[in-house]
Amino acid sequence: MPYYIGDVIKDARKLTARTPEKFREGGIEIIIDNGVAEVDERRQEVILADGKALPYDILALGTGTEALRPGIPGEDREGVFLLRKLTDALTIKSYLEATGCRRAIVIGAGFIAMEACEAFVTRGIETEMIHRGKLPVARWDAELSSALLEEIKRRGVIFTSETTLTSIVEGAAYRLRLNTNRGPREADIILIATGVRPDTRLARAMGLTIGASGAIAVNFSQRTCRENVYAAGDCCESYHRVSRRWVNIPLGDIANKQGRVAGSNIGGTPRIFPGVVGAQSFRIFSWEAAAAGVTEREAATAGFHPISDVFWGNATAGSMPGPKKIGLKLIADRATGRLLGAQAVGEQRVVGRINTLAAALWAGLAIDELGYIDLAYSPPFSGAWDVIHLAAQNLLRKM
Repeated sequence: MPYYIGDVIKDARKLTARTPEKFREGGIEIIIDNGVAEVDERRQEVILADGKALPYDILALGTGTEALRPGIPGEDREGVFLLRKLTDALTIKSYLEATGCRRAIVIGAGFIAMEACEAFVTRGIETEMIHRGKLPVARWDAELSSALLEEIKRRGVIFTSETTLTSIVEGAAYRLRLNTNRGPREADIILIATGVRPDTRLARAMGLTIGASGAIAVNFSQRTCRENVYAAGDCCESYHRVSRRWVNIPLGDIANKQGRVAGSNIGGTPRIFPGVVGAQSFRIFSWEAAAAGVTEREAATAGFHPISDVFWGNATAGSMPGPKKIGLKLIADRATGRLLGAQAVGEQRVVGRINTLAAALWAGLAIDELGYIDLAYSPPFSGAWDVIHLAAQNLLRKM
């Protein structure tokens, strides 16, 4: 959606995977512009907001997430937006085009906030990011986050850290004024991108088990604690193959896989969802960022003895013109040598390397195996010793 706002994707229809008409062609009835008021499990009926009752034999929940808000006066003013669903993106782009926005404020510094900053800057809008922490994308190592911070600053984004919000009021020079502990900031548009949480309101009302992550607890078949109730996507948990814990990672690829598993089981073909290793990525201007596995804190909580190292290398062979740097952090278990996590930022081919390391995490490879793993070599793509090899060997020396 940020790429649609930034006009990289120009046709909004390309953002719709399947229209209601296409669903109906396959025999699936779609009800839109309505909501679920409650579920009557005794009668096995879903009660819609308009009072209509729909009977069911099997119920599947895909309630997704709800956006977090700062909870300050004025956050519902015209010109203040969330970006959680397609209609949000459509409304934001229309607002930008209708009002001729000159300045934008993005509240938050996670994936969506970073991509939104790029979208606004691409449109020629002066952009400021307001964050309560010190560095963007706090899940990444501070050294890697600092490199991303330098990239957004180089592109003209103003980064205001350690900021507490107090209110949003009408602006003077611009449409809106955001009042903070660091003084007022004005803009024509304010985007709130402070994260999401699983939307479990319906599940809680039904008395379904909620996991430690705050999402709906499911088994490997996507079944909840009720025999005839399933859940899939951002509203439910996934099994993390590294930490061996149930977690909530709201990403579209996970939701798609869980939905297929739930549908297969509902349709009578047994299938399990084998879990995740937390692979994720985003782009910010000319830099890529990606990660997989767990952080040191998560590893320690899971009972491992984490050790880590950040290694800076090149995306291509050093002999190639204009080598592109990559910062790669590896996390391993000191007791067993097993790879536990990986994070990377850089100018080129970052996501491909994290995908390789995600496969290594899936397979449970150790750091010494990564140091000599067979990877395709050609100077335009890597050195004879890839940055993965070098980072693994560097960490192995510390263990």
